[in-house]
Amino acid sequence: MSGGLLVAGTTSDAGKSVVTAGICRWLTREGISVAPFKAQNMSLNSFVTREGAEIGRAQAMQAQAARVEPSALMNPVLLKPGSDRSSQVVLMGRPVGEMSARGYHGGRQQALLDTVVGCLEQLRGTYDAVICEGAGSPAEINLRRTDIVNMGIARAARFPVVVVGDIDRGGVFASFFGTVALLAPADQELVAGFLVNKFRGDVSLLEPGLAMLRGLTGRPTFGVLPFRHGLGIDEEDGLRVSLRGAVRESVVAPPHGEDVLRVAVCAVPLMSNFTDVDALAAEPGVVVRFVDRADELIDADLVVVPGTRGTVGALRWLRERGLADALARRAAEGRPVLGICGGFQVLGEHIEDDVESRAGSVEGLGLLPVRVTFRREKTLARPVGEALGAPVEGYEIHHGVADVLGGEPFLDGCRVGAVWGTHWHGSLESDAFRRRFLTEVARAAGRRFVPAPDTCFEALREQQLDLLGDLVEEHADTAALLRLIESGAPPGLPFVPPGAPSVPAARGTPA
Repeated sequence: MSGGLLVAGTTSDAGKSVVTAGICRWLTREGISVAPFKAQNMSLNSFVTREGAEIGRAQAMQAQAARVEPSALMNPVLLKPGSDRSSQVVLMGRPVGEMSARGYHGGRQQALLDTVVGCLEQLRGTYDAVICEGAGSPAEINLRRTDIVNMGIARAARFPVVVVGDIDRGGVFASFFGTVALLAPADQELVAGFLVNKFRGDVSLLEPGLAMLRGLTGRPTFGVLPFRHGLGIDEEDGLRVSLRGAVRESVVAPPHGEDVLRVAVCAVPLMSNFTDVDALAAEPGVVVRFVDRADELIDADLVVVPGTRGTVGALRWLRERGLADALARRAAEGRPVLGICGGFQVLGEHIEDDVESRAGSVEGLGLLPVRVTFRREKTLARPVGEALGAPVEGYEIHHGVADVLGGEPFLDGCRVGAVWGTHWHGSLESDAFRRRFLTEVARAAGRRFVPAPDTCFEALREQQLDLLGDLVEEHADTAALLRLIESGAPPGLPFVPPGAPSVPAARGTPA
């Protein structure tokens, strides 16, 4: 077998990432070697592979679901927005420059098709199956001619397509029908059917609609996946804590000690790798919330300033909203603050940036004795070390280079009083280190909080991935999905009018 499947969606955030992960985990448990693939990903949540390549965190999570090592082949093109109109283009794990949306969709995107198809073919030659994730909707008719991630890659690989719809949003039947009806005939030939995601209630009430949808489109629904809290693991963007779904909806386990610990995360513009706080939210008795007002820091025991794709812009935002003054007051009072990556940089004394913002010399918050200089070459690394007497692993993704001029050493950064700063993402996933760090925070905050001795972040992540696999196995027609993966879309799928104008097939592929 060297087959595959494209998981498309009626919209962004329909559940493509988690469904792809669930299919990967189900296939792996069936003894089928499988790899995830997303040709082009737009996200500020990224990860560094062992070979030092930057890819989307969603694809790293899907690789874990498949129990394989993540690779740049699984996400050859990553777009990291720097504004509403431009993004950094990361190709095969390395940045190759900034580009406007018009410039990218105007020609560069199509030029990357050969690279994308080549990566997919390498994965197909290595694994029994490749499960591809689309982006947004396949029916973005304004972008179809340059598409390399939805029907463009499906056409190039002759992969069948399953369209996922989030019924919790409403309008799922219209979205399914409209998605197919807006595709060109050659694209429609590959759309094999649908998957309903996030259903609440009695499935029998849905069945008349599913039957009508099949009558209108000639395509079956391969399953109705029930709504489950806390399955938004390592999503692409949005204010989420992966292990608990939306932060403000999360249910916090009772504390191991007498007190809870309250963590406020500054929701800076262009926030990146907000998944760094997932491990905090996984701790019993730790309450994590995202904030954007100074008064929301008053009762926080720990404030986290997270990573950002726009360090200077985040610094300006903190000052404009009064958060900078609130952070300074906390530092003076000995109340805990943690800066990660871009958040670490804003806590320093000075920033010299002629690369990211091109703002030149900018004064930082002055809470840590650090001077930062931005360089064109991006640091991508997987460091291993020790802090607070415990082993730590992490990953680094940054253009800013920190010159640490004092304080106590802390990972690659420093600590002054109750203010910590580091470039290391993911460090809080190291269980022993996280427990010792939270013990320090509780002491400084005057809380009788005690970290649970047995919380294992890796085990919790595995439980989530197993639950995704269970949802697919128990609520989807897995026999039908396996036939699609092995044999492709069934012949003779009917055309649903009006369709869209025909789009030429990718070079060297069937029309």
